[in-house]
Amino acid sequence: MTDTILVLTEDTLATTDVQNIVNLYGDEDLAFQVLVPADTEQNLLGAIFNHLGSGQFKEAWETATEGVPSRTEATAEASEQLATSIAEFEAAGYTASGSLVEEDPLPALRSAVAGGGVREVVVVTYPNIVEDTFHRDWASKAREELQVPVLHLYSGTSELG
Repeated sequence: MTDTILVLTEDTLATTDVQNIVNLYGDEDLAFQVLVPADTEQNLLGAIFNHLGSGQFKEAWETATEGVPSRTEATAEASEQLATSIAEFEAAGYTASGSLVEEDPLPALRSAVAGGGVREVVVVTYPNIVEDTFHRDWASKAREELQVPVLHLYSGTSELG
């Protein structure tokens, strides 16, 4: 039976993200299952603080003025992110599947882990100053609840969260 690595991401996985993930496991025969939330309940204040803390003033303004996406917009965007992320794993020569999940991905993570075969969870996000500082980010919550190792990577980098 092939072990599964569960990958939770808030955005499309770039080639560098997939390479950083697969490099963790060498030549092991693994399957990757990607979960992408259709997030309509973005924490706008947290996102604005993240942009300001990173010196991204234009992005902070855009976040403040564009508002929360509709359910249809969020689902369409998440579907595209999921398809592209799966394609990145397949282009790297790995078996991958995935699904969209609700805004709070923890129930989907719990269900996948309870189903068996999940060796580890890899959470890929952008740095979130507020959530990361107070350990309210997805990776911290997953570490508290799941009985498998949880690794937190920052998107586009090899930095650990």
